[in-house]
Amino acid sequence: MIEYFQANMWQLWTLVGVICLILELTSGDFFIMCFSIGAFFTIIPAAMGSSFTVQVIVFAIASLLCLLFVRPLALKYFHRNDPNRQSNVDAMIGRRGVVTEPIEAGGFGRVKIDGDSWKAQSTIAGDLKAGTRVEVTAIDSVIITVIPVE
Repeated sequence: MIEYFQANMWQLWTLVGVICLILELTSGDFFIMCFSIGAFFTIIPAAMGSSFTVQVIVFAIASLLCLLFVRPLALKYFHRNDPNRQSNVDAMIGRRGVVTEPIEAGGFGRVKIDGDSWKAQSTIAGDLKAGTRVEVTAIDSVIITVIPVE
């Protein structure tokens, strides 16, 4: 059994790489991904029959280089390191959409924003007709508050 693993270490490194990618999905900080990349680079010397020591060295160097060079780039482009970065529902405020079902004064209608239909109310005294462009000013649970824009 041990002979099989020694002869097919590339399978172990593939498994390590895939497991690290799956774990990265739970964290999202691009740290575990670097070990996955290191494992995938280590498949090459493992497939060529290099010793386990060489494989560990390749894994360590590739992972370290990835941590030093790839991770900062990934964080820069994907996380933007903005301390006030809004996400999910908070990002809706300020977005623009179109009224799809009229919003009567004091009542509710529907607004489509980026393909999603939201229950909406308006703060203005008059009605908003279908086709009116609006901007989200507030959100309470699943109801957005909108005002018309030109």
